[in-house]
Amino acid sequence: MAKNHLSLSQFPHSSSMDHSSSSTSSITSTTPFLETPKQPCPKPHKKTIVTTLMEAANFTSSSFKEDTYFVSSLKSSEKKALQELKKKLSASKELNNNASMWGVSLLNANEAASADVVLLKFLRARDFRVSDAYTMLMRCLTWRKEFGAENIIDEELGFKDLEDVVTYTHGYDRKGHPVCYNHYVVFKDKDLYERIFGDGEKLKRFLRWRLQVLKRGIKLLHLNPGGVNSLIQVIDLKDMPRKELRTVSNEILTLFQDNYPEMVAHKIFINVPWYFSMLYAIYCPFLTQRTKSKFVISKEGNATETLYKFIRPENIPVQYGGLSRPSDFQNGPPKPASEFTVKGGEKVNIQIQGIESGATIKWEIVVGGWEVQYSAEFVPNAESSYTIAVDKSRKVGASEEVIEGSFTSKEGGIIVLTVDNSGSRKKKFGAYRYVVPKCNNSNTTSDNMQLIVYE
Repeated sequence: MAKNHLSLSQFPHSSSMDHSSSSTSSITSTTPFLETPKQPCPKPHKKTIVTTLMEAANFTSSSFKEDTYFVSSLKSSEKKALQELKKKLSASKELNNNASMWGVSLLNANEAASADVVLLKFLRARDFRVSDAYTMLMRCLTWRKEFGAENIIDEELGFKDLEDVVTYTHGYDRKGHPVCYNHYVVFKDKDLYERIFGDGEKLKRFLRWRLQVLKRGIKLLHLNPGGVNSLIQVIDLKDMPRKELRTVSNEILTLFQDNYPEMVAHKIFINVPWYFSMLYAIYCPFLTQRTKSKFVISKEGNATETLYKFIRPENIPVQYGGLSRPSDFQNGPPKPASEFTVKGGEKVNIQIQGIESGATIKWEIVVGGWEVQYSAEFVPNAESSYTIAVDKSRKVGASEEVIEGSFTSKEGGIIVLTVDNSGSRKKKFGAYRYVVPKCNNSNTTSDNMQLIVYE
């Protein structure tokens, strides 16, 4: 991630940048004034059968309602099924009183509420058919014993170079679900593919590592009624090698379906190629409503917009248009960020106010997929002073991540961050955060700012 180097130049203070001495403590989403951009917005492309199918597949479902796992909220038939499953487990000669699943005792009365969550997951996976759910659960317990699932989290499997690259748990969504990201593009490298999947033993070791990552995510769940009891899966399909990973993907899918039912609240597919969207649109009518309601399909170029709907930007990795780095969670929750959008043909000015003489202001800003003009300037309060170009206007490329900036003021004023999307018809999504220390107390920060939209 490149850190911005600040270059300073001076030019006369413009009256158009005057601001009120009053301050605000939240984003102002209204439009104070508008002006016509010099560059007209390009005309939209005509729709084709391909784009129509892609639009049909590009959706965010709001129909899925996650189970609360409160027994009181179950239908009478579901309550009956739960009680019958408990009786079958208690009467089973294959189980002992220490039988557990995901750290929850299945037969201990002191953990009955958590056990209900586990049992309801198996029942839900089998449409509350008690016999089928019982068979599934017993097979899962057998597999866990044979696979050594209880101790897998402590194993050293030799995949350090894949951590935070291929599969990793990072942050939480807006409802508190842990988020697991998956991106297999590195396996396009034939040497790496051979090293990881070259034979049956290597594949088994990789599967153990993949389940190790999953278990880390499960340890973050509450497994209690009313709590957070499932994960979010984000699958990045950009440049994913299809043929090479077909066997691996099928193995992972089978393991998850058979042994970790109802562990995913949403599966968010991002950077989806056009052919995947078309296939999904064709096969969508054959999927159950519950399955479809968990899927979110986002075509290439829409990853940031889609992720922002589910996850706050301070929890989204920088490579996906967020502000989060792997080290951010080492010192507690990340500092909250503010979100903004800039439509095609528009620009926004983000004003950071409350800056005093001698203060050093620091900020971070990101726009998903950038391809916009960015600049930053300091505007003094005194009309006799000069505006200072902190970051000269420049085109920010699509591959750039977070821009970090800082400025030490010699007098009171405001910082103005400008994101100019006049040359595009595509709406962009971004986020920023900043610190404005008060000179009389270095531990005090200001959140005064204003968002102005130009059209």
